[in-house]
Amino acid sequence: MLFYDSPNPAPNPRRVRILAAEKGIDLPSQEVSIPKREQKAPEYVAKNPRGQTPILELDDGTVIAESVAIMRYLEALHPEPPLFGTTPLEIAEIEMWSRRVEMIAMPPIGAVWVHTHPFTAALPGRNADWGEANRPRVADAFRFFDRSLADRDFLAGSAYSAADILLLTTADFAEFVGCGMPEECENLRGWHERVSARPSAKA
Repeated sequence: MLFYDSPNPAPNPRRVRILAAEKGIDLPSQEVSIPKREQKAPEYVAKNPRGQTPILELDDGTVIAESVAIMRYLEALHPEPPLFGTTPLEIAEIEMWSRRVEMIAMPPIGAVWVHTHPFTAALPGRNADWGEANRPRVADAFRFFDRSLADRDFLAGSAYSAADILLLTTADFAEFVGCGMPEECENLRGWHERVSARPSAKA
């Protein structure tokens, strides 16, 4: 298999790298430069019509796109340590919190990124007012996760999981974009220190 990767600050490829590091998977990879728009090259779009990274190409030519789908594939191949849960309740809670990261935090962070950041200045259809209007929504999202972490060490309960990977990469990307965690979010900041101390966080 071959993992088509993009380096930091791209959050979605990093999700896969962290999961692979947690599981000790040696994932052969090929870098795709987003600044050079290599993800929009015809040969790449032929593999992923969305023109986004990451993708995982299997030995038979099958392509798996979308970071969580790749993570689930690797989990199925390498179930230990489990990062998507093992009991019905664990699986449901990890899915719930993963969805909340993607539905509550990622959209406003993405809006700030696309519509206000200098790196995206050449994109068509930018609306700086819309981007700025999403900054309070980002802060509200982080406050939601801060409250949620008041009684637990990890996002989906007592064990580190894929939900933590999603929130870590999202929070770090938000910091890069310029809309990081509010200072008063002590629970979230404590969680961030814990998960960032894991060796896999450097992936």
